[in-house]
Amino acid sequence: MAAVGARSDPGCELCSLTASDGDSGAWLLTYLGFDPDTEGQREALLTLANGYQSVRGALAESHADGVHYPGVYVAGCYNRLDSLIDGVRHEDESIVNLPNWVGVTFRIDDGPWSSPAGDSTVDHHHVGLDVRGGLLLRETVLVDSRGRRTRLRQRRLVSMADPHLAVVDTLVRPENWSGRLTVRSTLDGTVRNTNVADLSRFADRHLTEVTSGPSGDDVVWLHAETSQSRLRVAQAARTRVRVDGMSVEAERTRSFGSDAVADEISLEVASGQSVEVEKTVAMYTSHDRAISEPGLAAREAAHSACSFERVVADHVEAWASLWRRFEVVVEADVRTRLAANVQIFHVLQTLSPHTADLDAGVPARGLHGEGYRGHIFWDEMFVFGFLNLRLPELTRALLLYRFRRLPQARRLATAQGLRGALFPWQSGSDGREETPRMFFNPRSGRWMADNSRRQFHVGLAVAYNVWSYWEATADLGFLASFGAEMLVENARLWASLAVYDPADDRFDIRGVMGPDEFHDGYPDRPGGGIDNSAYVNVLASWSLARALDAYRVLGENEAAGVWERLRVTAEEIEHWDYLRRRMRLCFLSNGLLSQFEGYESLRELDWAGYRARYGNIGRLDQILEAEGDSCLRYRASKQADVLMLLYLFSAEELTALVHQMGYPFDPASIPETVEFYLARTSHGSTLSRVTHAWVLVRGDRRGSWEMLGEALESDLSDTQGGTTREGIHLGAMAGSIDILQRCYSGFAIREGVLWLHPQLPDELRNLEFDVRYRGHWIHVRCDHASVTVSTRRSRAAPVRIDIDGSVHELASGSRVRVELRRGRAVDGTLETAPDL
Repeated sequence: MAAVGARSDPGCELCSLTASDGDSGAWLLTYLGFDPDTEGQREALLTLANGYQSVRGALAESHADGVHYPGVYVAGCYNRLDSLIDGVRHEDESIVNLPNWVGVTFRIDDGPWSSPAGDSTVDHHHVGLDVRGGLLLRETVLVDSRGRRTRLRQRRLVSMADPHLAVVDTLVRPENWSGRLTVRSTLDGTVRNTNVADLSRFADRHLTEVTSGPSGDDVVWLHAETSQSRLRVAQAARTRVRVDGMSVEAERTRSFGSDAVADEISLEVASGQSVEVEKTVAMYTSHDRAISEPGLAAREAAHSACSFERVVADHVEAWASLWRRFEVVVEADVRTRLAANVQIFHVLQTLSPHTADLDAGVPARGLHGEGYRGHIFWDEMFVFGFLNLRLPELTRALLLYRFRRLPQARRLATAQGLRGALFPWQSGSDGREETPRMFFNPRSGRWMADNSRRQFHVGLAVAYNVWSYWEATADLGFLASFGAEMLVENARLWASLAVYDPADDRFDIRGVMGPDEFHDGYPDRPGGGIDNSAYVNVLASWSLARALDAYRVLGENEAAGVWERLRVTAEEIEHWDYLRRRMRLCFLSNGLLSQFEGYESLRELDWAGYRARYGNIGRLDQILEAEGDSCLRYRASKQADVLMLLYLFSAEELTALVHQMGYPFDPASIPETVEFYLARTSHGSTLSRVTHAWVLVRGDRRGSWEMLGEALESDLSDTQGGTTREGIHLGAMAGSIDILQRCYSGFAIREGVLWLHPQLPDELRNLEFDVRYRGHWIHVRCDHASVTVSTRRSRAAPVRIDIDGSVHELASGSRVRVELRRGRAVDGTLETAPDL
């Protein structure tokens, strides 16, 4: 298939939709033309998913060929493989690319099958992702070597109403020819994990025991099993054909290979006729509940599935329900509105209400590709702020992914001579440490040590998420049954890591890594970790305090047996309280918080020089290693580290924390701290701009808005230089929306009070969203002049709300409007709200 430029077509329905719908620019992500260099990025961004399964937005007739990659994934489906690379054995667990169900192609008479590699010319190609309805739309005009024009229209969905169903509906219309049309629908089990180019030398065949067969007149099936985890997966596809809306008799031929199945339908067509090919696919795995066997479940679901139009209606209705709960109304330029909607869409595709029924975590690259092998990191810290306030039951389920892996985390701590639970930096199926020991540097052609398993702070993220969920929901049952145990085991880990220095009456935490990632040690101690990380020590102190709070909360509610079961002693409680107050912090000679002990002794980097030579210096570690140098020698961070504290805590909270640790801290130093570390950050992680957009809003709203714009474009413009092909960056997407939701509105929950302190950039004229808090659905509207907060009618108890210092008790079915002048509340009016 020859490439095509951006050429519009008056007969294209998708072009007409884009041109006629004034609001479509904020809800329709479109691509006109075909570009092999960016096809992988497009496929990731056009991925459809429902929290259970996903399919990348590759062309239905494509195969993995270096340009296209039609990946199919199920949340929590992992498998381990062994590889021998340069004499070194590697054992790696990866999310599995499952059989490709989306395949649909056609041919005219006995000609070649339509494919991206074929000899047909593409006269027009337009693809659009309808993020409001969760539909992938495509219109292509193909011209073969004999000049025969065929218009192809496709609609694809992965059902948000039924997690096991997906459909691709294809309309084939001959425009200037008549003859025999053959359509082929396939289930392809020959697939491998080849999405990530850097892993091309590693073993990639995860599926085995592939079998296929027929079921009735219009259904075929394919079964496979993963080679190590022995997960069984089954797909069943029902393919039906209509001509001009009418069912017709057609010749059907089926072929069953060793790893694939094809269902071919042939019929005579005339120029101008429309042939609709409806392919409905059901997929089940042996992880699924309430089934006898995956194959039987898939076949029954395929046979009983409704028509495409009914499936579409149910699917769109399910998405409408989600958007009512999750939409953030942004009155800004259309690109920002589109970017915001796309981010929300992909977060909800990865983590939907269906995910709550699974044993799955928060994959850093979504369900959109094989980047990071589909592993779970600490990204949930950036995601849960968005979910807590809208679908807390989903947050609860995702936290249980961590709770179920506490035994493995305890074993990991014990192996290092520690108490408590040590959560791994990279987690997969069972919670063991999945972080590789080495990674390849394409700049130098050498392998580099990967010591990021020293990022013990992932456990601090778990503790932070547990407490944030508790504050948003007051879910006492969760805290007693699950949350307290995670807080306690986290506290025990840091208590066993901390070493007492009697000379200073301080505790040191040595040999760890902070979020920075460039510093896994010192110039004379590479790989040994750094000492007294400000981020780690402050958050460890905070997490110890939260374990004590949980002890008090559950004690007051007489949670009989919780502390006995966890064997928490009075001496342990006393030690945690002393430890949190005597954790060491280090400061620079200018009085600012030092990123870690010894940071000031490092050299300054010639940032301007390196940017001039290399342009994008996000992966400064690889650049310096290729030069025979190392980041360990420089004050250079991959992403926010110290500034992460200002992302997690308000200036008042951070000041109080540092004071509780026994150090003076002037919040007036925060702007200088932001400027100091921002100037020394390469932004090698998409999360970095999220953090910096958040912390900049306090003193530089324009700079914050610009940084947010860069964060929103991370995947839309693939600013990391090709990484979006391997999956979207879920933490950055959710974090970007959270900036709109919580940062710019000044939304926070502290000590049982809901706080709002709006700080909208000039470019953001208005902001509206709904949140769920303590049993209430609360609508928030902020602009530069006022804040309005209203509640729906419910039986929930009144909640306290502080709007820029104006304190109100908001009952069910009421509304408060506060006028703002020069950033301060001057008047508040409380009234009964109309039924919402």
